[in-house]
Amino acid sequence: MADLAEQQHHIQDIIDLFDDCFFESFNTKLVKGNDEPIYLPAGKTDINIPAQDYAQVVFAHGYYASALHEISHWCLAGEQRRTQIDFGYWYCPDGRTADQQKAFQQAEIKPQSIEWALCLSAGFKFNVSCDNLSGDEFGNQPDSKAFEQKILQQISHYLEHGFPARAQLLMTKLAVRYQKAIPTSITQFIPSFQKEVSCQ
Repeated sequence: MADLAEQQHHIQDIIDLFDDCFFESFNTKLVKGNDEPIYLPAGKTDINIPAQDYAQVVFAHGYYASALHEISHWCLAGEQRRTQIDFGYWYCPDGRTADQQKAFQQAEIKPQSIEWALCLSAGFKFNVSCDNLSGDEFGNQPDSKAFEQKILQQISHYLEHGFPARAQLLMTKLAVRYQKAIPTSITQFIPSFQKEVSCQ
């Protein structure tokens, strides 16, 4: 029997919500991809992804969680970043050194903060992700609890000062679609049943 969350959260729902919110104003669509997520500006192509006359936020494997994560990165990207493939950011795959992992996690604090808020707005389970199953060069796994605390600190900042405008708009649309409340308190992010902490 399929997981209840999988039954309730259909990929086409998030695609339609994103496109309704942002296609006209930002000429950007959410696209179901294959193995690797990527952001492609209008006119840019990647392996097996043809160029389009609109920008593409491509998420992996048709996973709802991947869609929310890639959307979170897009919600943070400024106008100049959105003209570059993958927003012009560096990415080092699984198997990072300790220093590389530290840099990776620092860059992921804001996106995962937004992703967590989007998940709550949709009633979808959020997983804090260190994205380094192999560990560092010494065989050590990342400190996922410390990473989670930094994400929660950033969420507290957003709750006090406001989420980025595009993220706030999508939070509102998700909450309406799934009949959930937009998060307004840090306590909504803390109960253990709302999340899992892992290094996946």
